[in-house]
Amino acid sequence: MATHVLQTGPKRPRRHVTLNEHLPVDHRLSTIYRVGAGLMGLVLLAFGILGLIDKIGFFDTGGDTVGGLNTNGALSVLSICVGLLLFVGMVIGGNFASTLNMVLGCAFILSGFVNLALLDTGLNFLAFRMPNVLFSFVVGILLMIFGMYGRVGSALPHDNPYWRARHTGQ
Repeated sequence: MATHVLQTGPKRPRRHVTLNEHLPVDHRLSTIYRVGAGLMGLVLLAFGILGLIDKIGFFDTGGDTVGGLNTNGALSVLSICVGLLLFVGMVIGGNFASTLNMVLGCAFILSGFVNLALLDTGLNFLAFRMPNVLFSFVVGILLMIFGMYGRVGSALPHDNPYWRARHTGQ
């Protein structure tokens, strides 16, 4: 027989917190989100531009390198687009930059795993090699750290705007 505890008091609705629910808009952490987006955007933009300057074929997998990482035209254009997106996040700042950093950080980590699986196959059209996979993991982790800094954690100080937004009654 199964035993269940019955609730006898009034039911409290479960509170589901989403990333942008009642978040503070203007606070000192916005600088960290902007700096993170700007630095990572600058690195990706430089990598993409240097890859395009070498006039590498768009889907060439011949092993052309820029800064120790394999590249081709498609990866260069993709890096430029993501770098520009991070610059947009840097300009907008605030919660948008934080959320963008977290989402792109997850995308970079996922890309690292996908491209790790595609190494040495015919589907490796971005010309990834192991250094590219490691770079993707590092950029993903850094973006996630920049995006989550001061926003998530079990020991946020009580003057943190995210802690105050989650604990309005205290």
